[in-house]
Amino acid sequence: MAKSSKQKLKLLYLLRFLMQYSDEEHPLSTAQLIAELAENGISAERKSIYADIEELRLFGIDIIQVKGKNGGYYIGERDFELPELKLLVDSVQSSKFITQEKTYKLIKKIENLAGVYDGQLLQRQVYVKNRVKSMNESIYYAVDAVSDAINQNKKIRYRYFEYTVDKERRFRRDGAFYEVSPFALVWDDENYYMLAWDSDSEKLKHYRVDKMSDVSLTEAKREGTEAFENVDMSAYTKTVFGMFGGEAQRVKIRFANHLVGVVLDRFGRDTIIIKDGEGHFTVSVNVVVSHQFLAWVFGFGAEAEIISPEDVRNKMKAQVDAVREIYGE
Repeated sequence: MAKSSKQKLKLLYLLRFLMQYSDEEHPLSTAQLIAELAENGISAERKSIYADIEELRLFGIDIIQVKGKNGGYYIGERDFELPELKLLVDSVQSSKFITQEKTYKLIKKIENLAGVYDGQLLQRQVYVKNRVKSMNESIYYAVDAVSDAINQNKKIRYRYFEYTVDKERRFRRDGAFYEVSPFALVWDDENYYMLAWDSDSEKLKHYRVDKMSDVSLTEAKREGTEAFENVDMSAYTKTVFGMFGGEAQRVKIRFANHLVGVVLDRFGRDTIIIKDGEGHFTVSVNVVVSHQFLAWVFGFGAEAEIISPEDVRNKMKAQVDAVREIYGE
């Protein structure tokens, strides 16, 4: 029997078939492997399949043989285990900055890493409809452009917008372009941000990537490298609440004891906890004092109190008074 032009692709077809359709519960027999190759115009005999399986093993593919009447071959250890793929699916479907259409496409690609049977298990756990999702499909191109600019040490230019009550875009600065030096991409509070040096104000600022439009690289080299190198990124995301700007200050806060887990989740396990009586503790943390930070503390009601400094305590009083004025005495 003459060999087809595809014969050199035999190992690739064999590997793809095993990756897609085999697992511990679904081993593929030698006859099934031969039949699959034949459907793709590739001839094979039993002895050649044994040799091919051994070649794939030598290459590092974990192929397990099951002996017996219903025996066969299946892929054992894969690059991603099912629980790991589930984590990826959960991350994609819960991310607000990924549009609904792109969410389905990404999850489909993740399913392909699992094989058809585990992929079906992943699909049964997908809940995307009616979740809050970005309306800006071009975020992926913006992320790509920002990454390229960082790698090439270039500035970027873009327009920045917000939504009106009519759900239409309104560009800031009357549509004029921003030009900044990007240094990092940060995922915080379910949104994607770009951390960049603004030469006009001579400070690092962050911008929502899903609100950036018409992003492109410039020929100008980045500025602000020294300022960025002095930033501890892990500390930055702890101190900046919801990526809202404000003045960084050392703030002392008193919490009810049962909130210790919430505090450690927010500021890290290295946060120093000081007992304050039987039912409370205090922490002193560096935070950017913004409306978002005050709202975070306000959310705990009477179980959290800003102790110092006095000006931050007064800002909280003003916020409480403003809320009380809305709802009346």
